[in-house]
Amino acid sequence: MQTVDVLVIGAGPAGTVAASYLKKQGYDVTILEKEKFPRFQIGESLLPCCMEHLTESGLREAIEPLNFQKKTGAAFMRGEKRCEFFFEDQFTKGWTWTWQVKRADFDSKLAEATRAKGVDVNFECEVTAVQCGPDKQIIDYNDPAGNPHRIEAKFIIDSSGYGRVLPRLFDLSKPSAFTPRGAVFSHLEDKNRTEKASNNIFVHSFDSNKSWIWAIPFSDGSTSVGIVGDREKIEALAENGGEKYKEFVKNFEDLGGRFSDSQFKFEPRAILGYSIGVKQMSGEGFVLSGNSTEFLDPIFSSGVTFATASGLLSAKMTHRHLQGENVDWKKDYEQVIQKGIDVFRSYVSGWYSGDFQTIVFAKYIDEDIKRQICSVLAGYVWDQSNPFVKKHDTILPTLAKVIKMKEKAEEANS
Repeated sequence: MQTVDVLVIGAGPAGTVAASYLKKQGYDVTILEKEKFPRFQIGESLLPCCMEHLTESGLREAIEPLNFQKKTGAAFMRGEKRCEFFFEDQFTKGWTWTWQVKRADFDSKLAEATRAKGVDVNFECEVTAVQCGPDKQIIDYNDPAGNPHRIEAKFIIDSSGYGRVLPRLFDLSKPSAFTPRGAVFSHLEDKNRTEKASNNIFVHSFDSNKSWIWAIPFSDGSTSVGIVGDREKIEALAENGGEKYKEFVKNFEDLGGRFSDSQFKFEPRAILGYSIGVKQMSGEGFVLSGNSTEFLDPIFSSGVTFATASGLLSAKMTHRHLQGENVDWKKDYEQVIQKGIDVFRSYVSGWYSGDFQTIVFAKYIDEDIKRQICSVLAGYVWDQSNPFVKKHDTILPTLAKVIKMKEKAEEANS
């Protein structure tokens, strides 16, 4: 039976960041990935905060030669209203840019670079059973040919993403409080793209804030375009080969005909009911990271940042644990990650309630407020010096209420 120090489930951003960091500390690390790479994945617009995690794990240098589209901000639109954020203007000191990536290429390069560091990366290997204990963990899996194998590890990091291996095996999942939503998406040629549009993700709100459409430009001249809405709406858009989705993208007024004559790179795909929570993020012999913990909503592109943040922190905590420290997983890991998730949860709620749009589309927006919101959009959701992080649960609805009252008074006096 093979024995290792750490077994990582999943070769996405969370798993490769965790494995690369631990390998740098001298541990024997193996990754088991269920899928064959390259594989398609959404979550294509990164946030600047994740650049710190890629740098610390030693993976950023491997990504740079791929020349992904540089992302310098985010633009929100609703009809003729537009609000653009530039990361160089943010409140928190940190990275002022990141990338927009085709995840098939991005994730494959991360896995390749992690393997080059000496991590044993195995694809098409499905974990079937896990037994956890205080000192050793037993993992059963099937190889690409379906043959059973067993590994013994001192510790497990579950970075299996939507596969949610340990939450599924240990019954750790819990339903999300959010309305069930879905997304339908494809990649399109983008012949009508302007130079300005190439830098930013564009998010267009419609249907009274219940739905929105993203446009994520790539460096090869194509763009990812997706529509998010309630489950019934997405099912209707996706049926018959995405016929209504294609029609909507070509004719959506806020896109100004940008994709009216574009070719679709592949048939539209849909994902439904993606929001999900977890009862606990750690237990005897294991820790969860990335989407194995909790996934909220794609609106603020937080998925990869939470994956790299939790992947890196889980690796650091695992290192301390294996060094013999009495680690407080609840306080030093779960509560830290949960704080970041809760900040974005407030902003997701603010998006669908319309409070976020009330603020950013207001006639006047204070520049300090805009800088502080920009830091949240850049992924710096652990910066307690930022009022829009520290008071995340009340500040958006309170500010939106004040703006509405002010605008109503101005209308009455005009």
